[in-house]
Amino acid sequence: MSTMQASHGHNQACCNIPPVVSKGYSAKGSYEEIDGFKTYVTGPSTAKKGILVIYDIFGYFEQTLQGADILATSSSEEYKVVIPDWFKGEPCPIEWYPPNTEEKQKNLGAFFGRNPPPGVAGKLPEYVKALKEKTGVQEWAILGFCWGGKVVSLVTSGDQNPFVVGAECHPAMVDPKEAEGIKIPLILLASKEEPEDKVKEFEEKLKVAKHVETFKDQIHGWMAARSDLSDARVKEEYIRGYKTVLDFFAKNWKA
Repeated sequence: MSTMQASHGHNQACCNIPPVVSKGYSAKGSYEEIDGFKTYVTGPSTAKKGILVIYDIFGYFEQTLQGADILATSSSEEYKVVIPDWFKGEPCPIEWYPPNTEEKQKNLGAFFGRNPPPGVAGKLPEYVKALKEKTGVQEWAILGFCWGGKVVSLVTSGDQNPFVVGAECHPAMVDPKEAEGIKIPLILLASKEEPEDKVKEFEEKLKVAKHVETFKDQIHGWMAARSDLSDARVKEEYIRGYKTVLDFFAKNWKA
């Protein structure tokens, strides 16, 4: 376990995460078409609850797929876990990070222009309806990484939120004003690179059951595509991050 104490005395007793593979992970799920989107699907067929994952801008990286498999297999609760491909096979090349040249900055600006978080947030109510029909799973949580964290804030504070509980991991564009409207229990795990003042204000404005914690020695992206799992400390905090999310879901999932 981590040597860094959870800031709110969080307890991860519900989880039994399998060994994490540092490189060359073989995903356990498969790809299906749901509501017109290629979708990674993992988890037991007997699951009664589901987790919809919003990937980061780099799409289907093996660290993110491994995370989905962890969510599906590690809790005492069974979850069906899905990751829709909102980018239609055209994610952001990871080589554009860091955006330290004018060309990279221009490319990133164009990418975000094509893929604004409000656009995805607006598609989610209909997508969840299709998910329920396709899988039979009627209760859904949402978890978003980086860019996907912004999507979580937008949909869970909107008038058509279809989710029971939510999670944001190293979220991009943290906006405390959105926290006031969030209607479901929410966990936010920040890295050292999210603005500390914004994270603190976001926590203060949440009016729902919450857990907000900063992993102070981890980079933006440590639970998804930018995670260097060959680094022992990163792997440790990657595992702890997923345990913390699963524990929060177990304690706060209400139909």
